[in-house]
Amino acid sequence: MAKIESYAPGSFCWAELATPDAAAAKQFYSKMFGWTITEFPMPEGVYTIFQVDGNDAAAMYATPAGVPAHWNAYFSVASVDEVAAKVEPLGGKVVAGPFDVMESGRMATIQDPQGAMFALWQAKRHIGATHGGPFSQVSWPELNTPDPAGAVAFYKGLFGWKTKPDSGFESAEYIEWINGGTHIGGLMPMRGPQWQGVPPHWMLYITVPNCHESAAQAMELGATICVLPTDIPKVGRFSVITDPQGSVFSLVQLNAAVAAS
Repeated sequence: MAKIESYAPGSFCWAELATPDAAAAKQFYSKMFGWTITEFPMPEGVYTIFQVDGNDAAAMYATPAGVPAHWNAYFSVASVDEVAAKVEPLGGKVVAGPFDVMESGRMATIQDPQGAMFALWQAKRHIGATHGGPFSQVSWPELNTPDPAGAVAFYKGLFGWKTKPDSGFESAEYIEWINGGTHIGGLMPMRGPQWQGVPPHWMLYITVPNCHESAAQAMELGATICVLPTDIPKVGRFSVITDPQGSVFSLVQLNAAVAAS
C-alpha cells in the first residue's frame, strides 16, 4: 500500500473532523472506512488519529457545545508566517495563528474572502496524511463558493495555483486546481436554489471501492444521503453524505484509469 512521504507546498495534506460527539464519530468512521484509532492527549482533551495499516489517514477532535460538526482541510506550505502574511492583502482573514502545534508543525486558520475556512500547515515532525490509498483516503478538496472568479484570484495569489479552465470562471460548470502541474482539487460554483442557505466551504472526498454499497452502509449507520450515488463522466461515481453528527463529506469511487493516475 502506498505511503506518502512528503507534500509539495500548496498541496492538500491533512483532513480533520471537528465534532460534538467524538465517541459516536469514532464508531461511525471506523465502521465506514475501516480506520483504526490512535489517541493523543492534549490540553483541550484528546486528539484522535484515524489510520490505515499504521499510516495516518485523518484526525478528529471534540468541539465545544454549540460548534457545528465539520471537516477541516489543511494545505501544506513552506512557511506559515509568509503565506499567512499574504491573506489579508488578498482579501481574506487570518482567524487564528500562526502558532506552533508542539513539535508536529506550525499552522494558521484562514477564512477566504467568500467565507470558506481552511488551514495552513508547515510540517515539522508531522507531514500530514501518510495513507496513500487506494481506499479510505481523504482526497480531492473541492471549494464550493458563490464567487468563482474572486476565489480563483485569492487562491492563485496565496498558493500560486493554476486552474483548468484558465478563464471564464463565471460561466464555468467546474474548475480544477493545479499545483505545480498536479491536479489537486476542484471548485464548484454555487449557483441555483439548491445552494440557498449553504455557506461557502471546502468539501472533502473519501475513496471507496463501491459508492452504492458505501452510501447504503452510511444510511445503516445513521447518516443522511444528501446526493444519491451519481456518475461523474470519465471519473467515477460520488455521493454526498451528512454523518450522524452533522458533518458533510463525499464518497468517491474512481474509475480504474483515474485511480491509477
